[in-house]
Amino acid sequence: METRQKQWLEIIGTYQWVISFLFMGPIFSLLLLFLLFTPLWSLSVLYLVWFFLDWDTPNQGGRRFEFTRDWSIWKQLRDYYPIKLVKTAELPPDRKYVLAAHPHEIMCMGAFCNICTEANDFSKHFPGIWALFAVLHTLFYLPVYGDYIMSLGGCSVNWRRLDLVLSQPSSGQVVVIVVGGAQEALYTNAGEHQLILRNHKGFVCLALRHG
Repeated sequence: METRQKQWLEIIGTYQWVISFLFMGPIFSLLLLFLLFTPLWSLSVLYLVWFFLDWDTPNQGGRRFEFTRDWSIWKQLRDYYPIKLVKTAELPPDRKYVLAAHPHEIMCMGAFCNICTEANDFSKHFPGIWALFAVLHTLFYLPVYGDYIMSLGGCSVNWRRLDLVLSQPSSGQVVVIVVGGAQEALYTNAGEHQLILRNHKGFVCLALRHG
């Protein structure tokens, strides 16, 4: 019985992220539009005012919340695949880092689980390290969903904005970039790994600029 229950929890944990990834943005966009024509119109107006005042936050490193990253449901997502975090080197917190992630996959499950959640205890493996996951800026145009992504450690992948993030005086910052981009996600043949690097070397220039 416990094994059966565990399997269902893993499925729920995985589908929670899949459904959020695919539908959270459109659903909340339509909900805000719908509320404008109801007695609750003020809720939509207040959120939209906040949304536009907060427009540039993803470009400045986002707004990470440990509470969201610590949800126990992420451990179910981890166990479903399963996803592991194997530490092979120290990351001294007195420096800044640009890390390349591979493979991209369709939804970056491996990188997401290890970097954007504490399912595999990233912060315990690398104390003093503040990790940000660079994602497409268009995701932050979606109401509520953009805030959700930021709470997990998401920030804009625009290189000018990453320059701004890495130029901040504090140390221990890590920017994680899935260097193959969306093009790499198209290569999904089982048992094969395709690393797309031609015309995708901007992360090297970014790292060199910031030492």
